[in-house]
Amino acid sequence: MNTERKKQLIMEYKNRHPEMGVISLKCRATGESFLGISGDTRTAFNSVCARLSGSSHPNRHLQELWNEYGEEGFEQSVIKVLKYEDPCEDHTEELELLREECLEADKKAVKIWK
Repeated sequence: MNTERKKQLIMEYKNRHPEMGVISLKCRATGESFLGISGDTRTAFNSVCARLSGSSHPNRHLQELWNEYGEEGFEQSVIKVLKYEDPCEDHTEELELLREECLEADKKAVKIWK
């Protein structure tokens, strides 16, 4: 790869705008939802599912449901997307507020990470 192409790819990566928001893993059998926040929703699902598949997720109840129903037993979705300008800023506080709104709206929902 030439130097110019490498510089271009680095610049594109630094200027990307990943989707930030509240993710949900909903158990189809029980209706329970597990909500998390992420600065990159696509990678968040990969991370959570990898931990669950490896039986190493810290949320015991979620892990038990996953072990019983498997990945097919869960619906994965992004339920709120954060609108933002600067991807370099820390948006954790705003994401947590969005998750709190979602938790209030769904009484069967809990935080994905306890």
